[in-house]
Amino acid sequence: MGPWLDSVTGWLTVNPQWLAAAVFIVAFVECLAIAGLIVPGTVLLFAVAVLAGSGALSLSETLLLGFVAGVLGDTVSYFIGRHFHQNIRRLPGLRHHPEWIAGAEAYFQRYGIASLLVGRFIGPLRPMLPMVAGMFDMPFPRFAVVSLLAAAGWTVAYLLPGWATGAAIRLPLPEGFWPQVGLVVGSIAALVGLSVNSSVRAHRLVTVYIAGLSLVILGGLFIGFAHLNAFDQGLMTLIQEHRSPLLDEVAVMLTQLGEFKNMFVISAALTILLLVTRQWRHMLFAGSTLLITALANTGTKNLFARMRPEVLADPLSSYSMPSGHSSGSFALFLTLAVLAGRGQPTRMRLTWLLLGCLPAVSIAMSRVYLGAHWPTDVLAGAVLAACVCAASLAVTQRQTVLNPMPTKVWWLVLPVLMALFGFFALWNLPHALLRYSY
Repeated sequence: MGPWLDSVTGWLTVNPQWLAAAVFIVAFVECLAIAGLIVPGTVLLFAVAVLAGSGALSLSETLLLGFVAGVLGDTVSYFIGRHFHQNIRRLPGLRHHPEWIAGAEAYFQRYGIASLLVGRFIGPLRPMLPMVAGMFDMPFPRFAVVSLLAAAGWTVAYLLPGWATGAAIRLPLPEGFWPQVGLVVGSIAALVGLSVNSSVRAHRLVTVYIAGLSLVILGGLFIGFAHLNAFDQGLMTLIQEHRSPLLDEVAVMLTQLGEFKNMFVISAALTILLLVTRQWRHMLFAGSTLLITALANTGTKNLFARMRPEVLADPLSSYSMPSGHSSGSFALFLTLAVLAGRGQPTRMRLTWLLLGCLPAVSIAMSRVYLGAHWPTDVLAGAVLAACVCAASLAVTQRQTVLNPMPTKVWWLVLPVLMALFGFFALWNLPHALLRYSY
């Protein structure tokens, strides 16, 4: 594959006018039934995203192309399944590889709508699940809503890293930037790798290990943030270089969600709903995670008294590290992801955690984008929340495993939380746009 990939990227480098089409086609094929299993789309996506980030396409253009192509790939796959139904097994490729559709079919039958959200981030399932949804006659409006949500998260997760890498290579960045990036990325990779490996092996003390390593990384950030100046300055330069009015509005809407008063109301609503529905242990886990994270964030922020970046036209007066938006959003979404994964296979639990991290990362990165926090601020907030969440889960499960919540509880919790998120995202949006202008 190496020479072929080199020839493709080499041709696109010489002919950048075709790069937008390449991003669209690769994203479309990656999400297209059967074809997405054959073509190495993930590698190609990263490669074309790197080229896009080198100056050929803006971030908003790259993400929009990937999003539209992903939705189109899902839609075509859905109608293929809707048209052929069970005869789909006779199609070329599936006739000789029945296991390709068997796994997606079993997954869809077991998890329903959730499979379309979670399976989007599981390589072999991603291109097959929309086709299976059509094969089982899922109503198209319901499928379309889920596809739009899943495609938005998938686009950011799969295209943003490559685009950012290309942009970083192009810009003149501070000396020592790349070694510090390696140190930070390596630490996070170690945390994620330990979490996945311990979970797959079903280690009895997995949550204790995760909490311990998170605490070590958090301590390193608190002690060494002054020595990661090149990392902070480089990423801040990279992000501020690519601001646009459209992304400004999206970032402000996201940062609205993470405001302390909003997160307090949403967290309180979740805890009260668990209390009303008599989910005692779930309430203790969620309440302790959210409360301890908030208290720890406030205490450490005042302890280290780090000043904020000088980007905002109207600078914030509070201290910077760790980011309250980051710690609050990660605490909430990791809590929901842990609760959603109770009683499910390891791969499903890990995928729920990945899904939970996507909105939290979006809120956290909006703070860096708007210039309200340094990158290490939001990283410290995320690791703080992960540490508290893992420790709280370990304490909650020290005698008995936390059971899954009844479906009827989820049907109460999710609509309430989604309504609150929607309200807070739009409330005072014009005022917030003025506040975070630069």
